[in-house]
Amino acid sequence: QVQPVESGGGLVQAGGSLRLSCTASGRTFSTYNMGWFRQAPGKEREFIAAINWSGSSTVYTDSLKGRFTISRDNAKNTVYLQMNSLKPEDTAVYCCAATSRPFSTLARSTKSWYDYWGQGTQVTVSS
Repeated sequence: QVQPVESGGGLVQAGGSLRLSCTASGRTFSTYNMGWFRQAPGKEREFIAAINWSGSSTVYTDSLKGRFTISRDNAKNTVYLQMNSLKPEDTAVYCCAATSRPFSTLARSTKSWYDYWGQGTQVTVSS
């Protein structure tokens, strides 16, 4: 079992960058596939990206590919989300999630695939 905790959110101007971190407790972090989601006010939770347990495979939602990059450091029990060229519409609460379910399935981009969720970190992009 893991408990993800996000950090690194804040206020940034449009065009800027932020790197979010998600640190998960538990000795078995390296066995979990991880995902990042976001939820803007009044909207559904949206899939951003996922990374498999070893970091050798990643997947992104098409609309964010090229601006956002997911990575992980298993030695630090941490997964990252590098966000570049931020836009006001990127304003949301960003959450990471963990799952022990197989990565090689399209379901990895769905909320129900993940068992453990962090509380989220707020990202606000000003125009």
